Amino acid sequence: MNTKSRLVSLDILRGFTVAGMILVNNGWGESFEMLRHSRWNGLTPCDLVFPFFLFIMGISCYLSLVKSGFQPTRQVLQRIARRTVLLFAIGLFINWFDHAVEGDLLCFGHLRVWAVMQRIALCYGVVSLFAVGCPHRLTLPVAAGLLAVYTVILLAGNGYAYDADVNILAQADLRLFGYDHIYHKSPVDPEGLLGTIPSVAHVLLGFYCGSLVRRGGTVGDKALAVFVFGTVLLFLGWLLSFGLPLNKRIWSPSYALVTCGLASLLLGALVSTERGGAGDSPLKSFFLVFGVNALVLYVSSELLAIVLKQVGLSELVYDGIHAVVAPLKWASLGYALYFVILNYAIGYILYRRKIFIKL
Repeated sequence: MNTKSRLVSLDILRGFTVAGMILVNNGWGESFEMLRHSRWNGLTPCDLVFPFFLFIMGISCYLSLVKSGFQPTRQVLQRIARRTVLLFAIGLFINWFDHAVEGDLLCFGHLRVWAVMQRIALCYGVVSLFAVGCPHRLTLPVAAGLLAVYTVILLAGNGYAYDADVNILAQADLRLFGYDHIYHKSPVDPEGLLGTIPSVAHVLLGFYCGSLVRRGGTVGDKALAVFVFGTVLLFLGWLLSFGLPLNKRIWSPSYALVTCGLASLLLGALVSTERGGAGDSPLKSFFLVFGVNALVLYVSSELLAIVLKQVGLSELVYDGIHAVVAPLKWASLGYALYFVILNYAIGYILYRRKIFIKL
């Protein structure tokens, strides 16, 4: 398998993931259970999209930095620093924009510090520095070590407690950043600071998978290596879940392993079917549009959702869908699909004009 087809497989998986993120983030009203995050322990399809994205980012880190031989040159380090800061700043901007459209321009006293883009930024920065500064044979040991350390934190600090007053993850964010700057819709901020520890391990597992994809051999050899890796991760995560239940909110070690395993298996399936020819099916072409401008479309979807809600257009469209589709859950799904198509249209214009925006 050549480099081009491999990257197409990754872009399709990335596009599938981003389209899924947009879908589950933009239901209106009462959504199906599978399109909502687990309240606490458990796993729904909705809980797969963000970890899939982080896993893919790990693969992308390997494929990007291998071009410079993983050398910590000044240019490489500057690019890593610039991208890390930019990603974090975009996350803060989204949080600020949500307040600003309601007229609260000076919302800095209660601006949420953490969110999806901020976690992406930190994980990208840490793993990229590891990639250029540490022997790659340490990738799996370091990932395992981080998960082990986080396990100790969870067990010693009531990390599974559904109570912010005693949960160490919630208390760490509260004491470091203050009540006004943290997430309030669950006992624990799902993108909080301590949860970054297993997320870095998560991205390191993706980084290792990137090395498997990069190795020489036939398409079958690469697919088999990725399948085996995914199967091992899935089995280990399943075993670990008996003592440490799957939990997206706290990014439990079992959750990291299971979701990395599932992402690896899906990538293996795509790699095994890729034979050069990116758009050999309408479905692949659809996801490819999202995949080649993934971060831009995710950010634009967040900003667009805020604007449409503020001007009342979201409610107007939902009411129109609900007038035709009476069941509330199906109407919610209809709105979410409409929003995915709306963002696809934006991505398609960029794709047709060969505009690929890299942050």
